[in-house]
Amino acid sequence: MTTLWLIRYSEIFLKSDPVRRHWENLLIANIRRVLPDCHVNHERGRIWLSGEVDPEQLSRVFGIVSFSKIEKVALNDLNAGLLAFCRDIELGRSRTFAMRIKRVGNHSFSSQKMATDMGSNVLEEYPHLTVDLKNPDKEIFIEIRDDRCYLYDTIIEGPGGLPLGSAGSLVALVSGGIDSPVAAWMMMKRGCRIIPIYIAIDEFLDETTFTRAEKVIESLRPYQPDIELRVISDGYLASAKKELIKAGLEKYTCIFCKRRMYRIAELVATSCGAAGIVTGESIGQVASQTLDNLIVLNDAATIPVHRPLIGFDKEEIVRLAQKIGTFVPSITRTTGCKAVPKGPSTKADLEKILGIERELRASEIPLP
Repeated sequence: MTTLWLIRYSEIFLKSDPVRRHWENLLIANIRRVLPDCHVNHERGRIWLSGEVDPEQLSRVFGIVSFSKIEKVALNDLNAGLLAFCRDIELGRSRTFAMRIKRVGNHSFSSQKMATDMGSNVLEEYPHLTVDLKNPDKEIFIEIRDDRCYLYDTIIEGPGGLPLGSAGSLVALVSGGIDSPVAAWMMMKRGCRIIPIYIAIDEFLDETTFTRAEKVIESLRPYQPDIELRVISDGYLASAKKELIKAGLEKYTCIFCKRRMYRIAELVATSCGAAGIVTGESIGQVASQTLDNLIVLNDAATIPVHRPLIGFDKEEIVRLAQKIGTFVPSITRTTGCKAVPKGPSTKADLEKILGIERELRASEIPLP
């Protein structure tokens, strides 16, 4: 028998032949990037790996639905190969088992007939076992493709989605909190390569917030190995906030700040060919994320702003952050943003905000 790893994908299979081939090749390139010492073969619907394979790294490659460590045997040697496989997985320690057969190609037997025959052979070797198709102690899977057979007993979940890079690039506004890295991860899962930026607001954010953002991006690196955090310093808000306070308009500080962040993100996106911006905003989670305020924020960007968490509640976001590994670095203690007013506006008016920006001559202030 030969030991291999079977890689499964789903959405790629549904695409037209040219797109499917391109995305298969992209998925294979992404696998090779994290597992440079493995050898890759593929056919329609399946990818096979041999050599040095790290399951933990495979579990973070977007486009992979699931994978299994398998034993390959010739169809003519299936019975002997199956009994050897049962010894390897210590089937004798179980009380119940089930045989799952899948076939691809033309054969003189049905999947059900093969399952019955192979199950009978196992029972002859292990007479204490009984068959339980609903809740067995051990499942044995046999995938028969023409004259080749692949045996396995474990299916490991992958992240699913589309191969990273298949959908282009997006600039992600990353604060280092719980939401923004989860939003970035969700767009990675849809094939988007992420360019994360952290906007360092002079006087209002300190080293603790920046350090947290760095840790968060490192927790995303297993999903996108070439990810790098871009840090952009912006001292404009400090002087703008003084003017807002003087005019009795401090409640608009967060709206004013986020509109400028959108403009900075768009400038970065334009310079690197990204197709839009991704943020961690969710309706009603904080004052700046009400429906009215989101309308005002959208006006600041001329490219699409993607908000994959828009309908999530906090508990859902936290669970996903825990699952993908960004939660712990995201809750690192920081001093927080010192610019947030005591009573931020929840219902900003676009025309009023535009008027304030004209008064402050915001459009004349160069972006960093």
